[in-house]
Amino acid sequence: MPEYRAHFDFDISFANGGGLAGTGFRLDLPTGDVSEDEIARLLVAHLGLALVDEVALRGLRVVEEPHRGSRGVEKAADAEAPSRRIIDLSHTIRAGLVTYPGLPAPTITPHLTREDSRARYAPGTEFAMDVIHMIGNTGTYLDSPFHRYADGRDLAGLDLSSLVGLRAEVFHLEDAWDGSRRGIRSATLADHDVRGAAVLLHTGWDRWFGRPEYGAGAPFLTGEAAQWLIDAGAVLVGIDSLNIDDTESGGERPAHSLLLDAGVHVVEHLTRLEELPPRGARFTAAPPAVEGFGTFPVRAFAEIPA
Repeated sequence: MPEYRAHFDFDISFANGGGLAGTGFRLDLPTGDVSEDEIARLLVAHLGLALVDEVALRGLRVVEEPHRGSRGVEKAADAEAPSRRIIDLSHTIRAGLVTYPGLPAPTITPHLTREDSRARYAPGTEFAMDVIHMIGNTGTYLDSPFHRYADGRDLAGLDLSSLVGLRAEVFHLEDAWDGSRRGIRSATLADHDVRGAAVLLHTGWDRWFGRPEYGAGAPFLTGEAAQWLIDAGAVLVGIDSLNIDDTESGGERPAHSLLLDAGVHVVEHLTRLEELPPRGARFTAAPPAVEGFGTFPVRAFAEIPA
């Protein structure tokens, strides 16, 4: 079903004095046929304002555009949709895949071919057994605290309850990059309740995955935003970009250092986040339980109810 948003400038005055103004504001709408008064009430509800006296909208336009998560506007359910939809958020791993420039690509070789297995099993029975050699930082992967800290929990020490069926708070930020900045700051994240949630940062950078463009100029999470997410109670932070940190800042990795020290998992190189609603999905990204290992690919996915 089509979704609609309102574009406008506004002036708000309060009954107890003072006012608030905004320019270039965008607001999700429940339908495309909404009056100006209804849009004004939706704006007040989205901003969580009290004692509003008057709302004046200027330059109002209603356009067909995907929702971004405005408060008070729920996405209409498709009556023909299944009771649950699962969206795969992982890149496919294949021999020769370059995930991160400079890291080795995986190789896949046979241990036992189907042809050779026929001599070991009953007629008509055959198997293939293969060996994969790869660095843990391949495809879509999860970083555990051990990745950054020698005394942190390794993959085998992670609590599955912090990896499976997490409430997902999705930030659709792909239209926020204007070339002048790349860092995601805490102010951009402050309109979501992230306590106990998987915070998923949709930047749209995954469109370059596997290409040279992926390795330079990528969006990242700033250190102060990482600390804000920790203080706000996030359980996991995922991004569809090259790295959770700015890899072009030298050797500093503030987001990794802060998040993993606080026990907040990091998932990098996600994809298809544009298919998730801002709220309402459940996120899972569980790696195998490998002792003495800090990073490994995951089959990350989201469950969306009808």
